[in-house]
Amino acid sequence: MNLLHEVFRLSPELALFLSLAIGTWIGKLKLGAFQLGGVAGALLIAVLISQVGITIDSGIKNVLFAVFIYAVGFESGPKFFSSLGRRTLREIALALILVITSLGTVVAMAKFFALDKGIAAGIAAGALTQSAIIGTASAAIAKLGLDPAQLQQMQGNVAVGYAVTYIFGSLGAIIICVNILPKIMGRSIREDAIKAEREMMQGAPLLAPGQQPALPELVGRVFLAGPAGGKTVAQIEATAAPLFPVTLERLKRKDKVISVVPDMQLNESDVLLLVGRRKGIISLVPFLGRELDADEGPEMIMQSAEVLLTNTALTGKSIGQLRTQISGDVRHGIFVTALRRGDTLLPFKDDTVIQHNDVVTLYGSEQDIQRAVALAGPSLIKSAKTDLMFHGFGLSVGLLLGLLVLRIGSVPLTLGSGGGALLSGLLFGWYQARKPLTGNMPIPASGLLRDLGLAGFVAVVGLQSGLQAVHTVRDNGLSIFLIGIVVTVVPLMITLFIGRYLLRYDNTAVFAGALAGTRSANPAFGEILDKAGNAIPTAPFAVTYGLANVFLTLLGPLIIALV
Repeated sequence: MNLLHEVFRLSPELALFLSLAIGTWIGKLKLGAFQLGGVAGALLIAVLISQVGITIDSGIKNVLFAVFIYAVGFESGPKFFSSLGRRTLREIALALILVITSLGTVVAMAKFFALDKGIAAGIAAGALTQSAIIGTASAAIAKLGLDPAQLQQMQGNVAVGYAVTYIFGSLGAIIICVNILPKIMGRSIREDAIKAEREMMQGAPLLAPGQQPALPELVGRVFLAGPAGGKTVAQIEATAAPLFPVTLERLKRKDKVISVVPDMQLNESDVLLLVGRRKGIISLVPFLGRELDADEGPEMIMQSAEVLLTNTALTGKSIGQLRTQISGDVRHGIFVTALRRGDTLLPFKDDTVIQHNDVVTLYGSEQDIQRAVALAGPSLIKSAKTDLMFHGFGLSVGLLLGLLVLRIGSVPLTLGSGGGALLSGLLFGWYQARKPLTGNMPIPASGLLRDLGLAGFVAVVGLQSGLQAVHTVRDNGLSIFLIGIVVTVVPLMITLFIGRYLLRYDNTAVFAGALAGTRSANPAFGEILDKAGNAIPTAPFAVTYGLANVFLTLLGPLIIALV
């Protein structure tokens, strides 16, 4: 034990990464249908390691949590602001229900077990995982007019109650939001996250990484000209259905590859390379000779490109209007495969109106793509580099917002570093979606910030409070710990049932995100995101999380007044 203590004293970061590694492994183990998850596993292993005595800087915890919550906000910014409206009234109601039931549970348990004000406030702070309650409760205790010894003891009891109950406060929220809620809903988080994402994709196929349709819409096929001999290139292309255009890109004549022009006349023995919509090519088959193998035709490289629509001559008009206004020569050889606005995929229909900074995905030859870029706007080149200037500034803004304090009487209201980083992430994510040429953050980079930030934050909490929590439970019995379990479980379960049956939440992923946010339960939210596999739970979480940071913080002085 002494050897471990010395090792961790010399290298406290070793304890952190051991907690992450072993905790993640423990979190993967299954007991029936129950799986602890990497975040809860890291917390438990950190508590175990903390028993040898570890000192680790709180600055590490603050940094890890800030980058986690900023990355979450950045990913969900466009969806969050587009979702604001009457639909968020349900999230507001859910957050209020959690706060009211939490206050009632804490006061009832304090009265029944004759807890002092400090212990009661500490239990609330730990069981509800809202550390800000410690500050507001301690400030309220200081105004009670106690003698210095009583004041110090009662404020110390706040820390004791917090230390004993915080660990299950985190773990219990994970169990309820990730394991119990899906059982009550009857569907998994992943199942409903995919369903919601499909709805957002406007019916477009939802493909996981590495997947592609067996029958892609855009195809290239090789034919003998056959009956098309004597016709021009333009005549063959015009034969295809107008809504499913086909381009004759190249032809091979007597083993010589020739670039085509519209008025070029075909020979029966010419080998034609056709590229276009599958339906369009099928409609041409009766007018062509037999189909050939790909290696018999002329080779050609095609490419895809995302283009930011900035040309004012194109924006503010419907796709149907643009189809008639843009000449066939300009559109020739260019195929639109996707149109999106922020993270929302738009239907490519005649009545869809193009807006400034929409992003269109084009497919065609290099020269055709270059022509389209010159007409529509700049190409969005995917980069593996993160724009550190943009995101460093974003985090700085968030941390500054977290320092702001609004006082209502003697009660200080503040977002804190976590709430400030979340708000900043939402704003900077929304801005980056509107200005995609700035603020690049590749998905793998964002994923690393989320995973390492959350698991690392929870591990540091376990390393810092685990030893004190275990000692306090040993010295004072299990009563405080068990009361903390009640304060963690009862409000969440009441809120869960009200949300399910009165507020009519019918999507497991959305409901799980909202429920985790009402408790500012970041570890639970991290597990929900992992189960979902996409950002669907983030928008409801962002709404209830912001409200919870304010509402739960107010519980400190209310508990001191009511107990």
